[in-house]
Amino acid sequence: MARRGIASGAVTAAALLFLFVPLGVVVLFSFHSTGGLTLPFEGFSTRWYEDVFGDDTFKEAITNSVILGVLTAVITLVLGTAAAYGLSRSNTRLSGPVQALFLAPILLPGLFIGAALLSFVGRLDIQPSLVTVLVGHVIFTFPFVFILVKTAVDRLDISLEEVARDLGAVPWQVFRKVTLPQITPVLVGAAALAFMLSFDEFLITFFVIGNEQTLPTFIFGRLRRTVDPGINVASTLFLVVTLFAWTVAAIATLRASRSDRTTVLDGVG
Repeated sequence: MARRGIASGAVTAAALLFLFVPLGVVVLFSFHSTGGLTLPFEGFSTRWYEDVFGDDTFKEAITNSVILGVLTAVITLVLGTAAAYGLSRSNTRLSGPVQALFLAPILLPGLFIGAALLSFVGRLDIQPSLVTVLVGHVIFTFPFVFILVKTAVDRLDISLEEVARDLGAVPWQVFRKVTLPQITPVLVGAAALAFMLSFDEFLITFFVIGNEQTLPTFIFGRLRRTVDPGINVASTLFLVVTLFAWTVAAIATLRASRSDRTTVLDGVG
């Protein structure tokens, strides 16, 4: 057993090193004093940060990515919550097919969604822009939000809603005062996940963004022109924002789990 534990620990450590060492190298070389991207490391400097943050195209790209991420999170949260709550409380025969339809984008490659959306807007004579990118991001992220929220709603004690209705509460009051407080941590986590997915998305964005820029397309475009530590700067910022969104989602998930355990213990008590 001890040998198995040591072997398991060694494999886990090797896997973590394989995953995170390259990220550390990217961050390290974003502070490189020269234009080299290989060892030896010749000293720290913020010159590449000054270069990237002084680029108007970069400022536009990061602003667009944040705006798209926030709008995607808000829209998918509203639509996903409404769809999840409606299907969870519905007993019709169409619930299964409708849920499968909502989850279909998960099965489709981003390349397919991007190409299909480009063809669709082209037939409607709509110019690719941040609006078309937003539509693509909502399509892509909606199933993830829907799954999280529906799982949370399905786990709620429906008798609490029935009691509220018996006391005269209308459906909107039941949702706002009984259901919503119980699923708020999950909604926060789902919104953070939607933001993160939108902020990271490249394939769909590449097809339907037109002449605009987001951070992933900025990085791709700069890689096509030149390779210097400025790429590492943009990638480092990309990593920081993604980790922040992931941390928010993780904390919200932990709070939701603790809330579920508290509810169970209260019920047992």
